[in-house]
Amino acid sequence: MKFKRFIQVARPCVVILAASFMVSCATVPETGRRQLLLTSNQEESRLGLTEFQKLKKDTPVSKDPGLNAMARKVGQRIAAVAPLPNAQWEFVVFDDAKTVNAFCLPGGKVGIYTGILPITLDEAGLATVIGHEVAHAVARHGGERMSEALLIQFGGIILSEAMKKNSDGARGMALGAYGITSALGVALPHSRQQELEADHLGLIYMARAGYDPANAVEFWRRFATYNNGKRGATPQFLSTHPVDATRISQLEKELPAAQQEFRKSQSP
Repeated sequence: MKFKRFIQVARPCVVILAASFMVSCATVPETGRRQLLLTSNQEESRLGLTEFQKLKKDTPVSKDPGLNAMARKVGQRIAAVAPLPNAQWEFVVFDDAKTVNAFCLPGGKVGIYTGILPITLDEAGLATVIGHEVAHAVARHGGERMSEALLIQFGGIILSEAMKKNSDGARGMALGAYGITSALGVALPHSRQQELEADHLGLIYMARAGYDPANAVEFWRRFATYNNGKRGATPQFLSTHPVDATRISQLEKELPAAQQEFRKSQSP
């Protein structure tokens, strides 16, 4: 069988998986997007807590009282407006200047690496980052990714069974084609969608927490400058994240509505 034939064999499984994501098992707050979740909140929170404890054990925690105080202050303001029931909020600054990142695990466990602080610059910049990461937890993006992985794995099993009478080489090539197609056609586009959704929700949360959402656009412009200084940028279609220009363009479109939320937060 030629590679084109393998794509034809793999495509039905990918279509089935993509259709499965349209089944409404839950709805993302604010955006109203339907999502398929095969995991429970409790299971996700338990995994998040386990991973966070491991990170605190393996990665040095910053001893800078000023940084820790700012992270807690900003984090608590974001947490107060984020619809994440039963969250056990914890905001930790990890002393790792080489990691330009932050995260929020299910259950409200937030980590900020010191490597991103030169780009956040101030409280508003940090609110952009924490708002984005908290949005991932609120929207249960981690649970979606686990569910997606299970479905893709299941699709691979179905394809393997359907081709069990073919030669090992043909079956291997078909499974390889399925893996490529499911990654480029389902997993990576879905991951980029989640990132843009987290940008949108994070903008709302920081505005409701009393941080001017215009600062989010400025943060992402600084982050784009940082990324432009790195070599070997990954093309968007191969990346888990949208390119910075896409993110900035979306945020600029969403800014007027977020500004309204910000003005409400400033009302007596």
